[in-house]
Amino acid sequence: MFVRIPKLLSADQLDAMRASLGSAQAPWVDGRATAGFQGAPVKNNRQLDEASAMAREWGDLIVAQLERNALFISAVLPNRVYPPLFNRYCSGMYFGTHVDGTVRVVPGSLNKLRTDLSATLFISAPESYDGGELIVESDLGHQSAKLAAGDMIVYSSTARHRVAAVTRGERLAAVFWIQSLIRNDLRREQLFELDGTIQRLTQTGADPDGLVRLASHYHGLLRSWTEI
Repeated sequence: MFVRIPKLLSADQLDAMRASLGSAQAPWVDGRATAGFQGAPVKNNRQLDEASAMAREWGDLIVAQLERNALFISAVLPNRVYPPLFNRYCSGMYFGTHVDGTVRVVPGSLNKLRTDLSATLFISAPESYDGGELIVESDLGHQSAKLAAGDMIVYSSTARHRVAAVTRGERLAAVFWIQSLIRNDLRREQLFELDGTIQRLTQTGADPDGLVRLASHYHGLLRSWTEI
């Protein structure tokens, strides 16, 4: 899965977020603070202190926008969302090839979250920095993303990925993980495709009875495969 979610944040929301993250009060710390054993040696960035009020405020805004985004809901079928982390890459910073940990503990609790999907929300405008592409690797080739500010990319947490070195400017982004209602990647993608097909057929005025039967099939699969 490699799904682009366009315009998750508005221009006004992005302006306010960038002003806050760029202020002298922003509590940036070493990004390795939240990296695991495998990721820490190849991680070179800054991260907003995840316990700070600023991180919670903007993280809550992102989660609220996710709850209203139909494409995100259809593609991801979210069960739980890890509170977003905010990172900053200045010139020379990068994050080498790594794989996200399978389980994360939600800060301030004993609750655990299985990382089925990873998400990167771009906050900086792409023309404001050079480099900094998110590169998702596979044996069949690489996929690269450097999206417009406010756009988000969602991909499987099992994928190898990296952030290319920034060579000019500053790259701001938010990253987080999702535990889906559907653990299996293939089943989740099948449901996403089926849901999209139902929506497209609805827009073309397809046979109503057939659409109801197709929707019944979708919900039957969702009911059978859901893990809560």
